[in-house]
Amino acid sequence: MTTDPAPLESRMPPPARPPVPPPPRWAVRAAHVAAWSTVPSGVWRVALVLGVPVGVMEREEILAAFPDDSPLIALAYVLLIGAVAEVASYLTLGLVRPWGEVVPRWIPFLGGRPVERRLAVLAASLGALAVTVLWWVLFFGGLLTSPSPDPGISAGEVLFVAAYAPLLLWGPLLAAVTWSYHRRHTARARL
Repeated sequence: MTTDPAPLESRMPPPARPPVPPPPRWAVRAAHVAAWSTVPSGVWRVALVLGVPVGVMEREEILAAFPDDSPLIALAYVLLIGAVAEVASYLTLGLVRPWGEVVPRWIPFLGGRPVERRLAVLAASLGALAVTVLWWVLFFGGLLTSPSPDPGISAGEVLFVAAYAPLLLWGPLLAAVTWSYHRRHTARARL
């Protein structure tokens, strides 16, 4: 007694999802600028802890904020802040790279799985909002409320502003790249 095999259509794999359109060049460039925007402030912070004169704050001032004026704790703290900012800004590249579509295989438990578009857009949108508010409020709030003993601008203040001003780009650029990522994935979903 033979059974009737299942129809050919039911044995075929489901159709492949249409590919995501490539990111526009402006989005790729914006993602790279966002990723690099945290580097100058990180270098400035490390220089401060290592004792390099940065003009606005002295090493002793930052060390006084840590127990026993410990340069190792201060250096670890500064490096941790810099590392977190670097990793977070580097994630912007995932919105324009293949690892923003499929989790790299080397990542345990998640490798090879598609990235959930809505979750990526939500996380990136919240990140863009957070870093925009954080840096714009801290940067301009700090500049507007800091007491200035003299009307001139010192070289240290110029160095500080040059190191931290790129952070003002991070949030808006992340928002723009997130919007591009969302549009590309929404276009694919409609196909």
